[in-house]
Amino acid sequence: MKVVPGQSYPLGASWDGRGVNFALYSEHATQVDLCLFDERDEEVRLKLYERSAFVWHGYVEGLKPGQRYAYRVDGPYDPSSGLRYNSKSLLLDPYAKALDGPAKWDKGAFAYEVGQTDADLKPNPNESRGAPRAVVIDPAFDWGSDAPPSTPIHRSIIYETHVRGLTMRHPDVPEHLRGKFAAVGSPPIVAYLRDLGVTAIELLPIHGFVDDRFLLDRGLRNYWGYNSIAFFAPDVRYRTSDIPGDGVREFKEMVKSLHAAGIEVILDVVYNHTAEGNHFGPTFSFKGIDNPTYYRLNPKDPRYYFDYTGTGNSLNVRHPQTLQLIMDSLRYWIRDMHVDGFRFDLAATLARNLHEVDQLSSFFTIIHQDPIIGQVKLIAEPWDVGEGGYQVGNFPIRWTEWNGRYRDTVRAFWRGDGRMASDLAYRLTGSSDLYESDGRAPHASINFVTAHDGFTLDDLVSYERKHNESNGDENRDGTDDNNSFNCGVEGPTDAPDVRALRLRQKRNLFATLLLSQGVPMISGGDEIGRTQHGNNNAYCQDNETSWYDWELDDDRRALRAFTQRLIAIRAEHPNLHRARFFRARSIRGHEVRDILWLRHDGEQMNDQDWSNPGTSSLAIYLAGQGVNEVDERGELISDDDLLIMLNASSSDLEFMLAPAETNDAPWELVVGTMDPGAKEVARPGSKTKVVAHSIKLFRRQIS
Repeated sequence: MKVVPGQSYPLGASWDGRGVNFALYSEHATQVDLCLFDERDEEVRLKLYERSAFVWHGYVEGLKPGQRYAYRVDGPYDPSSGLRYNSKSLLLDPYAKALDGPAKWDKGAFAYEVGQTDADLKPNPNESRGAPRAVVIDPAFDWGSDAPPSTPIHRSIIYETHVRGLTMRHPDVPEHLRGKFAAVGSPPIVAYLRDLGVTAIELLPIHGFVDDRFLLDRGLRNYWGYNSIAFFAPDVRYRTSDIPGDGVREFKEMVKSLHAAGIEVILDVVYNHTAEGNHFGPTFSFKGIDNPTYYRLNPKDPRYYFDYTGTGNSLNVRHPQTLQLIMDSLRYWIRDMHVDGFRFDLAATLARNLHEVDQLSSFFTIIHQDPIIGQVKLIAEPWDVGEGGYQVGNFPIRWTEWNGRYRDTVRAFWRGDGRMASDLAYRLTGSSDLYESDGRAPHASINFVTAHDGFTLDDLVSYERKHNESNGDENRDGTDDNNSFNCGVEGPTDAPDVRALRLRQKRNLFATLLLSQGVPMISGGDEIGRTQHGNNNAYCQDNETSWYDWELDDDRRALRAFTQRLIAIRAEHPNLHRARFFRARSIRGHEVRDILWLRHDGEQMNDQDWSNPGTSSLAIYLAGQGVNEVDERGELISDDDLLIMLNASSSDLEFMLAPAETNDAPWELVVGTMDPGAKEVARPGSKTKVVAHSIKLFRRQIS
């Protein structure tokens, strides 16, 4: 084969119908060899002679999609200077669009000689061929009339889920599709999500990732996938076909099917670290291509890595090339794969400038200026494990955030903790204390009670202690701070009173989530009572611990129906998904304000009530004429008056229904968590009983 100079852009492997252009960035390398592999895995090495602005490039005529390739990169092996080149290591292209398989630890994964007294300071003299091969793809795909649903963020309802967890046990999904992209896009799953009423799915990481060696040794695997190595490639575990590169097509077909049902696709992305770990970690790609470019190294001793993620390394977003890699990856998933947004894992790491979090860092500045990335949904997990890494409320104006304070406050309130009333009021109304001062809106808050990391909803009301023994770390992993309440018994029980309270608490938590301002995120499977049997860190449980059980009993079917009903209620009432914060001001021409906070006796909450540690009940009045927004046609939006009553105390309480004032229409019960099927109509100024640990939502038509 013959290599001609080719082009330095775009990076990666690009097929033009006649051949393939290859381009790889390496600032400190002295030689780069392109390695091509045939069906028998025999290797042909082609030296890349051309180098433009640190990009090594070449063009090989006659190569086609499906061609597998890797790189060998030569240069100094000097860890004390941050350089870890070893041409004995086959390396994955950082811009690989597809992979031929997972990493193979038994084929060699380390650039240093493991087990020697010099630790990582001595290069490995043996071949290391465990990295996945990259695969040249044909980017063509018939998208037909596909268009993004473009659901306004304040009307969005997000369903966080996992490709395998959602589909592995679904009886209506063909067995050969289960656990794959094709299963998520299959008619039974699409119909389920559509009928539930969610507007977007947020998939746990689907970028190519590596199973940790210590997990494989235990017979486990990195189920969640927060161990990325390929930021452009769908992971091979989620394709049905063994044809190299076919996973790209299957991912696109999944997106197309979901879009046709009006459901957006959001990807959980991990740009804060890679699977290569610290100085003792493996070398699959970045570390052997240009270690100082891609990773944050300790300037006092570049042998070592800064670790703000708890995984051994952090990407060096301050370097222009690493920044370009991330931006190119985001644009690729938007333009070529048609995704609708991203949730950024440990996003505070991406903002770090030296040892501090800087919200005006290059990463955010470039995203704001990008006409493609800046238009999709951007969700931050606003913390990392480093000093000063908890940044809830501090991200820039176009960003939404996982609101960890919402989760903690709502859990604590329904557990019966004191001194929660004031904080709960902020969380129920979109967390204006966190987001209003910098010009953001309620939808900046992604509200959640549970997520993939932690207890499921069923476990939250069934366990007070984590039970992670099956992870193999003697129950040391996972948080001990769960704000959970087992309702009197740890784990499964047949006690009728405990079971009834648990069901009601699940309904309370769902109702709170879906009646709050902001954007609700449901942890997939919670609506059908999914349990992980007390495991609050099931990252390595690729089995029935994590896979949804679709064989539903009466209670679980009823919980699903209750969730579906709440979602429909939220969609029907713009008062529950406002685009702007409440102002607590009088509505023009009326005596009433857009929002009122009431005690159960009907009096307005005062400073003493808010500060009283015993306050465990309150009511929220939302005026139908107080929405103060217009619809797509420019018409002023109005709604019913709504009255939400929350009683987290252990006593039944009589709540006063807001009096007539300017509206004497009767109050009608929309939904209650004690008896979801109950009917009730009452006159203004009368009383209604709200039993202990329950919620009632009333509506009345405005005149």
